[in-house]
Amino acid sequence: MTDTLLSTGNLLAIWVTLKLASITTLILLPIAIALAWWLSNTRSILRAPINALITLPLVLPPTVLGFYLLLLMGPNGPLGEVTQALGLGSLSFTFSGLVLGSVLYSLPFAIQPIQIAFESLGSRPMEVAATLRAKPLDAFMNVALPMARSGLISSAILTFSHTIGEFGVVLMIGGNIPGQTQVLSTQIYNHVEAMEYTQAHWLAGAMLIFSFAVLFTLSLLNRRAARIIH
Repeated sequence: MTDTLLSTGNLLAIWVTLKLASITTLILLPIAIALAWWLSNTRSILRAPINALITLPLVLPPTVLGFYLLLLMGPNGPLGEVTQALGLGSLSFTFSGLVLGSVLYSLPFAIQPIQIAFESLGSRPMEVAATLRAKPLDAFMNVALPMARSGLISSAILTFSHTIGEFGVVLMIGGNIPGQTQVLSTQIYNHVEAMEYTQAHWLAGAMLIFSFAVLFTLSLLNRRAARIIH
């Protein structure tokens, strides 16, 4: 089993996957916190369309999002022309392009838990902080964020785990380059295509166990948060 699971190709795919998931999570958390706070407090008419745009990846086929990102980042795309003018080359079929695609695709998974946590607070904690002459930023950092801790943890876990399971977007914009853009999901695909079912089985089984552990952890966190609220 060890030789099968920890082959050179599998180890490279695991490393790229973990690196991609970690970077995506670190980028998304501050963005998600800012957007979730705005969405949970604004009365702007833009709230509904922006919220719909953010949650679009939940219903949009990953290959559709990947296709348009590929056009955007390609040599003739708007973003591709900018990156080439800056001497950065095209982002398509690169790890940087994978990061951009993962950030956009995992955005709703990062925002929704934090938004729910902020909305569950209500306005009372911030009003109390204001009566104590706390500045809005101080109140946000020392009251709202600590009280929404469970949402922040859930957001980080969901973003990380969702990125690990990406396939369609990754394949469309990153291809399947070993050591660069080849991740666990595409490595499993490779093993199946080559009829290497034993290796595919061990990788898929490991991801299945990981996914169950993630959902179990989130369930415990939600139960704990519910007990604290009540």
